[in-house]
Amino acid sequence: MPDFAEPLARLITEFKRLPGIGQKSAQRLAFHVLRASKDDAARLAQAILDVKEKLGLCSECNNISDGDVCSYCADPNRDPKTVCVVEEAYNIIGIETTREYRGRYHVLQGALSPLRGIGPESLRIKGLVERIGQGEIEEVIVATNPTVEGEATAVYLARLLKPLGVKVTRIAMGVPVGSDLEFADEVTISKAMEGRREM
Repeated sequence: MPDFAEPLARLITEFKRLPGIGQKSAQRLAFHVLRASKDDAARLAQAILDVKEKLGLCSECNNISDGDVCSYCADPNRDPKTVCVVEEAYNIIGIETTREYRGRYHVLQGALSPLRGIGPESLRIKGLVERIGQGEIEEVIVATNPTVEGEATAVYLARLLKPLGVKVTRIAMGVPVGSDLEFADEVTISKAMEGRREM
């Protein structure tokens, strides 16, 4: 790595700690900040501090919120009988962009991963069970990621929640729209066949 002045080198190092940012991207970002006005740099720094100081977790669903409850839980037009369970708060964005789902959410803050020491007690499952216990929820849609950890989490949740008298469903997975079958792996094709529906 070339020798940079200490403050610039430190900024590059901090940018490299961000996910998906390598050495060259970190350098580009650092030089962008260096070229920016002092006001622009102050706004960036304040935005980062505000995220840490002013955001917390929704007391209902564990989504990121700047109040006690998030906008989805506070929205009276959302169906309280349906809850979509996701691993992380950013997974909600993908579901919301479809404009199809009008229920509420529950964020687990991760997925089961015994190899990394993440068991059921590490996730926000207790709050989900408590919400179901209040009797309003009729269906839980498990929308964990199609990974080994996500699948294990989905199976665990189904076994835990079905005896509580709620309908537990899993989002369908399979071949993405616009792709060719020849490029799909066997697990993707298998999931697509399992999730097929009548036309």
